[in-house]
Amino acid sequence: MDWYDNVFELIDMRSFSNLWYWIALAVTWSSASHWVLGVPWDMAIRARKSESDAPMRDFQDLVRVNTNRILYVARESGLLLAGLVAFAVTSVALMGFVYDSEFAQAIFLLGFPLLLVAMLSVRTAHIIQDQALAGEALVKRIQRHRLHIQLIGMASIFVTAMWGMYQNMNANVLG
Repeated sequence: MDWYDNVFELIDMRSFSNLWYWIALAVTWSSASHWVLGVPWDMAIRARKSESDAPMRDFQDLVRVNTNRILYVARESGLLLAGLVAFAVTSVALMGFVYDSEFAQAIFLLGFPLLLVAMLSVRTAHIIQDQALAGEALVKRIQRHRLHIQLIGMASIFVTAMWGMYQNMNANVLG
């Protein structure tokens, strides 16, 4: 029985008191900030600083491939995805904040800001394709998109930390 308790203590469903949740939150936002529109940020830096044209061409090609992919998915199944995601987000929000499930609250606080990032990515992909951005203008647009992702991430981490502290203080008072 001791082993069973140790396993469930490690995989605690009280998410805000679990170290693994905070590690997942940090890794999620670090990855979202690094992979901008599916393109690694270091590739944009290398394209901007390089003397040769090859890194910029590679960067532009990768951005073109990923923006085409994002816009294809948005055009072909955007309405269906919007409905399914709205249902899922609403369900998780209700389970978390109406029925007081801490696990659902944690999932919502992790997932909802990523939904904002996804919508922002579709918007940025449209801008890049409509304006046929290339070279330094493309790098600047990707940089602006990355800044917006970082701002959403900082706000998300702040709100999640505040809500997590509130939940943990309530658990300690009530428990």
